[in-house]
Amino acid sequence: VHLVESGGGLVQPGGSLRLSCATSGSIFSAPMAWYRQAPGKEREFIALIGSGDKPNYADSVKGRFSVSGDNAKNTIYLQMNNLEPEDTAVYYCESLGVWGQGTLVTVAS
Repeated sequence: VHLVESGGGLVQPGGSLRLSCATSGSIFSAPMAWYRQAPGKEREFIALIGSGDKPNYADSVKGRFSVSGDNAKNTIYLQMNNLEPEDTAVYYCESLGVWGQGTLVTVAS
């Protein structure tokens, strides 16, 4: 499987972004997850989506972020609302131990 993230950028606090993760395989054939790594910090789990199950979210993003998928496009999305400076990080998607290259999200005024 090959994963490619996109959609990162600079956004003001309180703003929104939607990240995409395109896969060479079929989404939901295996669980797919979003992680992020802030400067100087370890990579942390953000959200998990799998076929037939409700998505799981880290407490730090629950209520602000949502994950979804489009089977026709073999793509999952991470909708991020009410962004905070603490959300600044490189965001990665992962499936079956395969990682994308990441996309940088910067939240700053």
